[in-house]
Amino acid sequence: MHGEEATDRRIITLEGADALHFLQGLVSNDVRPLEKGPGLVWAALLTPQGKYLADFLIARLPDGTLLLDLPEALADATLRRLTLYRLRADVRLTPSPLHVQRGLGPAPDGAFADPRHPALGWRLYTPTPGQTPQIDWDAIRVAHVIPEAGRELIPDDSYILEAGFERLHGVDFRKGCYVGQEVTARMKHKTELRKGLARIRITGDAPFGSPITAEDRAVGTLFTRSGDRALAHLRLDRATGPMQAGTATITLDPDDLA
Repeated sequence: MHGEEATDRRIITLEGADALHFLQGLVSNDVRPLEKGPGLVWAALLTPQGKYLADFLIARLPDGTLLLDLPEALADATLRRLTLYRLRADVRLTPSPLHVQRGLGPAPDGAFADPRHPALGWRLYTPTPGQTPQIDWDAIRVAHVIPEAGRELIPDDSYILEAGFERLHGVDFRKGCYVGQEVTARMKHKTELRKGLARIRITGDAPFGSPITAEDRAVGTLFTRSGDRALAHLRLDRATGPMQAGTATITLDPDDLA
């Protein structure tokens, strides 16, 4: 079975005796399960102040090869940051010739279930290019409140807990220290988050990135739209009634929070 080509990704091979230990001290999730065998882990790289820089999937293939599955738009900056942290560690980051195929339904041999959400299907790392994309992944992301790099996840601005990383299996609170861990842990132990990513109902037109207001007060920002639903980052204590974005009217149901 062939899946769609993930055309917006860059694949990097991660080599060296310190590779997993190196990542373990940097990223938001626990990568130690990959020491035991094949698997796929989603994690974020943060600033020391706890703000999002990038997210990526870390794969261990059946032959032991380690891969980073990066968003192309953030790949160069992410690799520069990883190289900066490498210091004297035995870690090498080199371009991989492999392609990423992704799809829904029965998975082909060697594919991994996407660790973020079952609705995202499977991913396969293979020398064979995938088919032309046809699946409406934005509709899936909106339906299940799944953020994407460069859209709902904004470098040097977003916080991963506000974007739903805990629900989507992208952060581990028992793994120990990593860059940005202290701020992330403090946010976790607050009584509740004041801001967050949510699925909203929208009637009318408003472009991506439009400010959302309620009674002339700033409430948030409109992001990916699919039909009459969309993703928005909201100040939750102000998102209690009708809101506006451009000429559109927006409402939030309590069950639509991330």
